[in-house]
Amino acid sequence: MFSLRVDDEIELGLYEERHAQALFELTDRSREHIREWLPWVDGSTTVEASRNFIKISLKQYAENDGLAVGIWYKGELAGTASFHYFDWHTRRTEIGYWLGQEFTGKGLMTRAVRRLVEYGFDELNLNRIEIRCAPGNRKSRAIPERLGFTAEGTLRQVGFIHDNILVDMVVYGLLKDEWAANPK
Repeated sequence: MFSLRVDDEIELGLYEERHAQALFELTDRSREHIREWLPWVDGSTTVEASRNFIKISLKQYAENDGLAVGIWYKGELAGTASFHYFDWHTRRTEIGYWLGQEFTGKGLMTRAVRRLVEYGFDELNLNRIEIRCAPGNRKSRAIPERLGFTAEGTLRQVGFIHDNILVDMVVYGLLKDEWAANPK
């Protein structure tokens, strides 16, 4: 199975169906924490919902159309990071991520996303990687800002959060040559 070592503490690994229980438990423990910014949380209330997410992710990976990985911190599932899609024609993708509440504040996500960016540019030969965050989600926005992404603008009412509320999204972009010139 696919995996990427980040450092001595973190590994990114492709989900398998056997991870459904752990993913559900992490989601459930962090439900109120992540619900503020993630629209799917209210619909993910069973182990079966987590299993379905994993099945869809594995299909997407098999079709070379995205990659969702678990973030394993010291062997424990801490969150998820993903390339939402691959546009092979323009060689671009978008990264999304979330961490369980008890794993925040340790720099895990910055390290995990940095490794995904390296993989995307070096191994997949992508040219552009985007990250989109709601303007008020300062913790999420800090990740692309730390990693040298450029805030390119705000798309109005293009994302949903809980209760189907439309929100704006700040688009951060990073090009392969920018990363090569100044990797963070």
